Amino acid sequence: MTSPGPVGLDPFGEAVYRTMLLHPELDAHGLAARLEASEQEIREALDRLADLALTRPTGSGDHWRAVNPERGLATLLAHQEAEAARRQLEMERSRAAMAGLIAEYASVHNPTEQRGIEVISSLDQVRDRLIQLASDATAEVLSFAPGGPQPAQVMEASRALDQETLERGVRMRTVYQDSVRNDPPTVQYARWLHGLGGAIRTAPTLPLRMILVDNATAIVPIDPEDPRKGAVVLHSPGVIAALRALFDQVWEQSRPLGETAQRDPRGLTGQERELLRLLAEGLTDERAGQRLGVSLRTVRRMMADLMVRMDARSRFQAGIQVAALGWLEAPEGAAT
Repeated sequence: MTSPGPVGLDPFGEAVYRTMLLHPELDAHGLAARLEASEQEIREALDRLADLALTRPTGSGDHWRAVNPERGLATLLAHQEAEAARRQLEMERSRAAMAGLIAEYASVHNPTEQRGIEVISSLDQVRDRLIQLASDATAEVLSFAPGGPQPAQVMEASRALDQETLERGVRMRTVYQDSVRNDPPTVQYARWLHGLGGAIRTAPTLPLRMILVDNATAIVPIDPEDPRKGAVVLHSPGVIAALRALFDQVWEQSRPLGETAQRDPRGLTGQERELLRLLAEGLTDERAGQRLGVSLRTVRRMMADLMVRMDARSRFQAGIQVAALGWLEAPEGAAT
């Protein structure tokens, strides 16, 4: 069985590349004869290999040279990592923009004039509505729970309802923030939910607090920055579809609670990478900590550790190092 080639390399391209490594004297015509392919197919494969930094023209006629596979693959992987970082950043910005637009739409429209919108200004009414939604659920409850470690009284108040919902066969999927992993009570509660059949994952940050029930009803805060202002219950199919897509996107990039933190090729955890992004956007340490669900002290400890790893003596120097190391954005000219 043929082993898979490097990421991004099709089987024919791999065959051309291997032949070039074994027979460096062959030009395009010779490669076509050996591989029983047309010269046009060979030239197209050579162009693809060149885009992947695996071949280079020699400048003499129709002859190409295979690049050292270790160096070529390292370049290819570096380009793909940079592209993945760029897509991740765009995705995070899209999440934040979507969350903001949904909240803004809900807050500026009069509920008496718009079907599918119900505004609740009292926190007690919000809690009552949440209980009603969970009690009425028949298939699925999806939720984002930002804010880091959950208050003990909130978890205790939710315990009986969560248990009753799961025992009715309703699927529950919840995304907490990574910071809850350092809070034993929240971890214990999440594991208890998992033991009853609930699925739990965590992400560095979450776009807003949200509960989505049966793909038909959602409840989100009027102001994602201040849940005390109340909530909006949404029924509009278009808005529900957008929120479901947002949840699915975050869920796919989150990791199960029992899974240990993974570092990317640059040695960063998701939480560290998100902290650098938030600070690069101009947030203060305190505000970044709120978004990550961690204390100001934790933010400063994380930054101190990152500065040691970057060999930076100041925040200014650290910012230069982050840019130089390409930890946040893809460099110009990266492969797409």
